[in-house]
Amino acid sequence: MSETTEAPVTPFTIGDPLDSPSHPVEIPDIDEEWTVDKGFTWVFHGKDEDGNDKSTLTRPVIIADGFNHGKSKLKELYEFLEGEDYPLISELRRRGKDVVLLGFDNRTDSIMTNSKAVEGTIREAIARRSGNERLIVGGFSMGGLIARYTLARMETDFHEDEHQTGVYFSFDTPHRGASIPVGVQAFAYLLPYGLDLKPHPFTQQMNSPAARQMLWQHYDKTTQKIGVAPERTALLNELDRVGQWPRIPRKLAVANGRGDGIGLPDVEPGEVTLRLDVRYPGTTFYAQAQGDDVTVAYLNRKFPATERTITTSGFPELDGAPGGTLATYEILANAMIEAGGEADLRHPHVCFVPSVSAVDILDFARQEDLYARVDGLDPSQSGVDEFHCSPTTTPHTLPTEELCTWLMARF
Repeated sequence: MSETTEAPVTPFTIGDPLDSPSHPVEIPDIDEEWTVDKGFTWVFHGKDEDGNDKSTLTRPVIIADGFNHGKSKLKELYEFLEGEDYPLISELRRRGKDVVLLGFDNRTDSIMTNSKAVEGTIREAIARRSGNERLIVGGFSMGGLIARYTLARMETDFHEDEHQTGVYFSFDTPHRGASIPVGVQAFAYLLPYGLDLKPHPFTQQMNSPAARQMLWQHYDKTTQKIGVAPERTALLNELDRVGQWPRIPRKLAVANGRGDGIGLPDVEPGEVTLRLDVRYPGTTFYAQAQGDDVTVAYLNRKFPATERTITTSGFPELDGAPGGTLATYEILANAMIEAGGEADLRHPHVCFVPSVSAVDILDFARQEDLYARVDGLDPSQSGVDEFHCSPTTTPHTLPTEELCTWLMARF
């Protein structure tokens, strides 16, 4: 290997934990499998009154996968939804609901592209359904945003009740955007190409259409500037075109973050979150602070030699904010250690989807809005009919008993 090139770094991504279950669970026989444009499904029929599996689809609940790199992994999605904190799939089936897990051919495609998969699944469920029970349609994280857009688009571009959906739900969905520290985004472009001569998976992920649409602020590789990506502007314009939200279904949202304005008090603004050495000597990430020209990362790569300081201006204190958390720095630290480096990890988890975004009640560019007490705000400010925040800060998309039972009581 040349002295001016860098050894490969083991593939990793920083995305929804939906395909990262902590332990396997037994998956029952799949009753149906559908292939739709841009996606695919596993279908599990609900139970009848005697606790036996039904033979037909009668009460479909469509659950769309979230954001990560590459193709959805429905086995891991099932295990995460069933075996982490609360057996969501089993409980839905016990109540007679038919669970339709929807995966995407490419989770980093744009929301408009993956909307085709949601529309196709809705139409397939309607065609296969026995009876006239209205659908329940939603998703976890970005899956909830894709489902929201799809339902609104179908009402706008077709008949207003084209989707025959009675309830829409979202689970820690970034309705008003998500946050991955911009220093981490910038670091993605310092990772070496793989042995397949393609950019590192994390590099691809951060530069993907989905990331550009989802992230509140995006670091642009070419310009090295931080701002709203053109793809996000296009998404917001398209949401405006379809009326922002579907009008027909009852709309529900839950947040993994707290609603009392308390986030991660241990993550002090300006503190070191992670420091790397050996492969990226002295590279240091700092928790987001307010102010102008605030240093959020110092990046240093040996081969080829690159040194860069990443600064922000006018940002709120995002990393310790109320919201569903992501193990952003823990994932990064573990990957660097596995690649032969050293890591001094201070704060493994930071806010990913602010609570105010998950329940669509406020934008979060301002500090006072990001840390607002959601529970004390006028619910009519939200685009949903009813929402619920976690009583404690929990990991992004974690299906806790509190949030799952709240949703199912309204299904």
